[in-house]
Amino acid sequence: MKLYIGNLAYNTKEQDVREMLEKFGEIKSFDWITDRYTGKARGFCFAEMDNSEADTLIKAMNGKDFGGRLIKINEARAKSSRKKRRSW
Repeated sequence: MKLYIGNLAYNTKEQDVREMLEKFGEIKSFDWITDRYTGKARGFCFAEMDNSEADTLIKAMNGKDFGGRLIKINEARAKSSRKKRRSW
């Protein structure tokens, strides 16, 4: 299952998130999202884990404090199902 992990504090390190996820199982893939111009973290990432491990992670950590913020963890939506932004 591909997961969205959001509302991360901007000073959160990639390794901190990886360590938190590894407590619940093996990470199959991990995408740390950064700003293309500054290289700074954007406050969210994506990870892929086995379904049962991902479900356990969601139940245990969604809405919990991580680095001073309440993180959001849920199943990632496909790009086509996201709302489209207006371009002015």
